[in-house]
Amino acid sequence: MSDQSTTRPEWAARTTPSLQGNEHWWPDQLSLNILHQKHPDANPLGENFRYADAFSQLDVEALTADVDALMTDSQDWWPADWGHYGPFFIRMSWHAAGTYRAIDGRGGGGTGAQRFAPLNSWPDNGNLDKARRLLWPIKQKYGEKISWADLLVFAGNRALETMGFKTFGFGFGRSDIWAPEDDVYWGPETEWLATEDERYTGDWEDGSRVLDNPLAAVQMGLIYVNPEGPNGVPDALKSAQDIRETFGRMGMNDRETAALTVGGHTFGKMHGNGPKEAVGGLPEESKIHEQGFGWANTHETGLGEYTITSGLEGAWTPTPTQWDNSYLDTLFNNQWELTESPAGAKQWEPVDPDEKYLVPDAHVEGRKNKPVMSTADMAMMADETYLGICKEFYENPDVLADEFARAWYKLLHRDMGPSARYLGPQIPDEELVWQDPVPAHEGPLVSEDEIATLKQQIADSGLSAAQLVGTAWASACTYRQTDHRGGANGARIRLEPQASWDVNLRSGVAGVIDQLEQIKDASDANISLADLIVLAGSVGIEMAAEAAGHDITVPFTPGRTDATQEQTEVDTFGWLEPKHDGFRNYLLKTPRGLPAEHFLIDRAFMLNLSAPEMAALVGGFRGIGVNAGDDNTDGYLTDRLGQLTNDFFLNLVGMDTVWEPIGEGEDRFEGKSRTTGETRWTATRVDLIFGSNSVLRAIAEEYAADGGEERMLDRFVQGWVKVMNADRFDLHR
Repeated sequence: MSDQSTTRPEWAARTTPSLQGNEHWWPDQLSLNILHQKHPDANPLGENFRYADAFSQLDVEALTADVDALMTDSQDWWPADWGHYGPFFIRMSWHAAGTYRAIDGRGGGGTGAQRFAPLNSWPDNGNLDKARRLLWPIKQKYGEKISWADLLVFAGNRALETMGFKTFGFGFGRSDIWAPEDDVYWGPETEWLATEDERYTGDWEDGSRVLDNPLAAVQMGLIYVNPEGPNGVPDALKSAQDIRETFGRMGMNDRETAALTVGGHTFGKMHGNGPKEAVGGLPEESKIHEQGFGWANTHETGLGEYTITSGLEGAWTPTPTQWDNSYLDTLFNNQWELTESPAGAKQWEPVDPDEKYLVPDAHVEGRKNKPVMSTADMAMMADETYLGICKEFYENPDVLADEFARAWYKLLHRDMGPSARYLGPQIPDEELVWQDPVPAHEGPLVSEDEIATLKQQIADSGLSAAQLVGTAWASACTYRQTDHRGGANGARIRLEPQASWDVNLRSGVAGVIDQLEQIKDASDANISLADLIVLAGSVGIEMAAEAAGHDITVPFTPGRTDATQEQTEVDTFGWLEPKHDGFRNYLLKTPRGLPAEHFLIDRAFMLNLSAPEMAALVGGFRGIGVNAGDDNTDGYLTDRLGQLTNDFFLNLVGMDTVWEPIGEGEDRFEGKSRTTGETRWTATRVDLIFGSNSVLRAIAEEYAADGGEERMLDRFVQGWVKVMNADRFDLHR
């Protein structure tokens, strides 16, 4: 036998991912990976690292000076257009923040995710790997005191300032992640820039065309829209429709969209001066010696004047490194014709432009070029609404400056949540409605004696444990860690749109809140309704535990305040409405046709819960009877309803029940006695997954074993307090 084996060496077998992993063999099996992706051991800074503490040691003025100096420090390995990296950094920051989508709060620049796949290799992020490498010496200098997430967006903000624009302000406070966000659904396509058809339904002509939820870009690998037009077809009016929908999905209205387009395209240029075939592979597929660099360009020098990125080639304005009104001046005062770039991309050039509109070449001294526009730019004239807004901006440059400053600030900060999370000296004084503001707490906090009195009054109110727990959960479970919106602070559950949400109407929370308001009004204690709702939930848990023979105290930290209707952005708050909540066995609809249990995992992730905490809360809620709707008894696997027990797990993993589907949908099931055939329980997929899935069954069996009820109660209270305090940014960062 030859010494030259054809098998992989032992080390390769240990370190190379196998195509025969669990996801290969059982692709439809429920994955809990999303609940494990923030393992503290994955953070090289350590589990006790607090970014706010490290940032407090940062010299922001020195950082600002270093970033400003970098703008004009052109490097031979990636020379700056017109000797200024400002436009390049604006694009980097825009693309870091612009992945945000309002529907599920995912994306955005708040985690530094642009460093990882798939974002680092999206076609729309072409050559931004160079922008991040340009920033490396600054990141290296300041270390843990400045996160990559903050630095990536701060650089673009400073870029605007160095080119003559006054920004609205800046808030630091974004903490880095250390692995890709594998939970984000970016679309159904299996190839980059596949046609829009795979993520749209409906028709252009009758106005029924709509982008699938929760997506916010027209094609896989784009931030917003295809600059050449839908599917590369240069139709400006259809491009406007795409723009309106995609920017709307990111929380922007028409004025903000127009301001961002005009303001952003005042700076820099597009790059496509060469054959697109000359561009190499993506960063994530680069060879090991290329050290993470992608898009290698073999055309001439491959950089500078020969750079190829989007494939379009040229600048929008004759003054691409300064803030002015030249974008609209150029757009409105030229006649445009469709042409092609050297890379073959469709773009628009002016017919016989006046000398004043010609653009100095970014790298060749003495050369001047025609300005160019993309089809997405032409949409600003083709659409009547955008045209009217842009004409107003053209005639009122100060209005444009203010609108762009505010829209840019929103773009960079939309996924950060309330301004209470912001750090640093550049936070503006004005608080904006999209930041979900709440009033500052005034006066002394409610005392321990007052809390004890209020708890007794709540217990004596006649409200059941299920009502108290269910209402507090309804108030707090809207929180989503993706963009830090929602939660119990502000008591917005009593305001629109939350007061009219289907799940809240079914659960009867309005009646519970009315009684709690009466208790509040009759008390001299300085306590908000938001605090009282959470405190009432604690009372309900303690009542249910006592009924089961357990003496527990649920930790409660006051300090919440009550928001007003004027402080609530009704339209965008609508995105937070629970269409599914497995914790309360509520399912209005299942997006993308996935089974209900997948959305339980997603909501647990949004609430930053671990798998054991999630399981304990579900089991405990089933024992207390917290399902949404009085007639919804699915999953109540107990003869002691209203008590906080581990009966749900005992009766689920026991062998005396046989489960069968009710009907053909396999969404609901009935559990029959193995010996008598008598129906004992009904349950949903969310209930049975705790006995079916091997990972969740292991947890369920632990909670059902001897001593398991105490462990379940510990995790139940731990998870409950985490959810109730999720939006208490004064307690944690």
